Amino acid sequence: MIHITNQQARQFLLLKHGLIGEHKFIGKQGALDFIRQTGCIQFDPVDLCGKNAEITLGSRVKGFKKDMLGELLYKDRALFDYPDKQLSIIPIEYWPYFARLRQAARDNLSRHPEIGEHIDAFRTYIKENGAICSDDIKIDGTTTWWSAINWSAGGKMSRSVLEQMYSSGDLAVHHKKGARRYYDLAERHFPSELLNTSDPLPDDFAHQKWCILRRIGATGLLWNRNSDAFIGVWGLTADARSKAFEELLNEGEISKIIVEGGKFYILSRDIPLMNKVLENPPLRPRCAFIAPLDPLMWDRKLIKAIFDFHYSWEIYTPPQKRKYGAYVLPIIFGENFIGRIEAVCERKTKTLVIKNIWYEDNVKQTKKLNAAIDKCIKNFAAFNDCSTVEGRAT
Repeated sequence: MIHITNQQARQFLLLKHGLIGEHKFIGKQGALDFIRQTGCIQFDPVDLCGKNAEITLGSRVKGFKKDMLGELLYKDRALFDYPDKQLSIIPIEYWPYFARLRQAARDNLSRHPEIGEHIDAFRTYIKENGAICSDDIKIDGTTTWWSAINWSAGGKMSRSVLEQMYSSGDLAVHHKKGARRYYDLAERHFPSELLNTSDPLPDDFAHQKWCILRRIGATGLLWNRNSDAFIGVWGLTADARSKAFEELLNEGEISKIIVEGGKFYILSRDIPLMNKVLENPPLRPRCAFIAPLDPLMWDRKLIKAIFDFHYSWEIYTPPQKRKYGAYVLPIIFGENFIGRIEAVCERKTKTLVIKNIWYEDNVKQTKKLNAAIDKCIKNFAAFNDCSTVEGRAT
């Protein structure tokens, strides 16, 4: 069993995520490598200064451009969209592991014959006309349909039919325009051998174990307790979670780590990285703005315990109750979260507006820190195709 300090835990997490030292992830291949490391990244359509998935990749992938993610998803088909840690972007090789969710969606259809009666017609229409969105085909009526995989598609009948076909695996997202999804037949974009691969996991518990292993790998360091990092693990109970941790530990898939008295777990294959941290190597500090739903932030109580940094995403908090702002990004510099920033991209004028920066109480604003943040703002403006910055000199 390895005993480490909070500082060493911070270094391990930041090295694992490629947020300190030399860049670990570079270019489009680096973006794919990071998503494969995490198992998935969350997709959220809000786009005030880049979407969540784009900011997640931009913070640690050197040379990342927003269109790279679209290419990986809809040209290379190395990734696919599907619910996992809520709505997510997932490596295509994991398609077979979601077979039980697709089957649950098909089974759920028996409760909604008003949707099922349109599916053959939709399939024929898409086969003849190509990718469509819910506005491209009109059906009278609405529905209160809820998917079997924990997300809602109630409302317009056309949308519900498309969402049902998507959740059951008949359709795939062909492309997105903003937040709007266009669907096409999955068979046109994914290899038949992949679509026909049977579920490699024998039962629901095996699927839960597989998900937990991925979530540990995604966050880097995790504990066996109720955690937002386990959102979307289908049917997971506290007893099942503890049993999964015990079996993964006995199987050698994970290893126990003691961080200043607290019990955590890492992937056993990350032990060499932990050993590197124990050698106390010099680590070049970097500055990065972290997305609200970044895998590093999946367990905010863990972030508080390890980094002594409290973060709350206030986008759904009433304005009068917000402490900071609607879309505020944590700022990492070196081994610490040193504050948070609210930035808005004004696309018509190609201006990145810095509405505010809040520093943690113990942070001293040195010339080195300010220079690092100014450089990060400049890079963030370029990432958002903004030619000017307002609210802070860069």
